Amino acid sequence: MTYTLASPIIEEIREVTGGQPVVVAFSGGLDSTTVAALAKEALGPDRVLLVTVNMGMYNYRRGNEIVLEMAERLGLQQRCLLGQFMQDRIQRFGPACNRCTREIKLGMVKRAAQGRLVLTGANRSDTWGQMGLKLCNGYYAPLLEYDKPQIRQIAQELGITPPKIGESPGREGCKLKHLLKPLVNPDYHGRAVAEANEVLLAAIRREGWPAELANVKVIGPLSRNIGLVNLRPLPPEPIRSRILQEIEAIPALDEVHLVETPIHLVIKASPAITNDPHARYWVHHGRLAPDFAFPITVEWVPSTNNRLHTFHVVAFAPVGETVRSSHDAGSSRFQERDLACLTPSAPQ
Repeated sequence: MTYTLASPIIEEIREVTGGQPVVVAFSGGLDSTTVAALAKEALGPDRVLLVTVNMGMYNYRRGNEIVLEMAERLGLQQRCLLGQFMQDRIQRFGPACNRCTREIKLGMVKRAAQGRLVLTGANRSDTWGQMGLKLCNGYYAPLLEYDKPQIRQIAQELGITPPKIGESPGREGCKLKHLLKPLVNPDYHGRAVAEANEVLLAAIRREGWPAELANVKVIGPLSRNIGLVNLRPLPPEPIRSRILQEIEAIPALDEVHLVETPIHLVIKASPAITNDPHARYWVHHGRLAPDFAFPITVEWVPSTNNRLHTFHVVAFAPVGETVRSSHDAGSSRFQERDLACLTPSAPQ
């Protein structure tokens, strides 16, 4: 079969691997599915094993189905590892997507590979692709020099079109990325974000609403889960009311709000973020903004609690309105004491 964009990558995979068996860190999404298909073309199906790390209740049900569908469609063996217990531990000190990828997803896959080279979907459209090396420490990223539009072209050449979960036009798959606070209590914080996002996707499918973006962000003090529902485009009033009623019925959620206008977020963060303009920019524009239905502004508040390793979105308000209980009279500085329901011993 004649390829254009795919051909040099297939040849490179043969050269880098020396024709030896490999493992693909496989999520069923566009990037990892394209890598799996390229590896199959380069090495043959008997030398490619797909290894997926399943995050339990933080995985979308549709995402689990897609993994199995794509493995079957590719005709490749697939193995599943369970990683929720590690995610509960790592995310306890604040959202940590990069650490989760490095230590849980890639770490568990590498251990399962037992010395075989691990192929990943890292590319120019994600932070790993922009900062990482193509071949390093047992990992190999065949798509590192390509961006998302090019990867779509390669997938089209190979005849693969992975289905979408429906949460985002971009990266999909983990409900826990929508928890914007420390995961101190999985049965409260974790269950809120897991159930809310599953209910939302089920509701828009049932309503037949063609949302390109659909998620529930969970913010607020540790003792109060506030759900921010993001839908783009916004559905008409009868549909949005039915969806909100279903989400409001989730016991682990204390408040639910539909994001209908630009909003302002108050974020407490560790010194590593508050003292680094590049880190603040990445969290604001790379980590948060793409998943909100409307533009966001951010007020950064240094945290005095060294148990918070990353960040914690503690409050919000529509842009132009005062953040509730966030300002002292006559002062523009966010006050720690305004979050009285945070216990001194808890990560903040």
